[in-house]
Amino acid sequence: MSLLHTFYTAFAQRDWAVMGACYHADAQFSDPVFPELDADGVKAMWKMLLSGGTDLCISFTVLKEDKHGGVVRWEAFYTFGKHKRKVHNVITSRFTFKDGLIHRQRDRFSLWRWSRQALGLSGTLLGWSPMVRKRIRLTAALRLAEFRLAERKEQPAA
Repeated sequence: MSLLHTFYTAFAQRDWAVMGACYHADAQFSDPVFPELDADGVKAMWKMLLSGGTDLCISFTVLKEDKHGGVVRWEAFYTFGKHKRKVHNVITSRFTFKDGLIHRQRDRFSLWRWSRQALGLSGTLLGWSPMVRKRIRLTAALRLAEFRLAERKEQPAA
């Protein structure tokens, strides 16, 4: 199975450990919500997202893959937030590989489209604005930082 099929099959199965093993030690990840994550950050993000949600379902199509990288179009369906809003997000991921692993991943999707679904009226009216985009990124970064801190506290002392 190819690297991208392995990665997205693990994603569909909510297996963050296999997903994490697909990343190079020097990996970098970027998307509209998490604009700059290193390898440890992206692994923690997937663990947080996959261990937190209960109804995430994805589908994917590998559009291109060779030894240098690839492109995947994938869709995510899930319920978001305390108001239980249904989200259908359409994402294009571009990858570069190094040593047979994911070195760079750049995910692109419409943050305004996402905010309209996830945030309701406020996302519809203001989801395009830099202020709301900044707030979404800050909230996500704080949530990831709290998750990573909690994970460290759960680790046994060496």
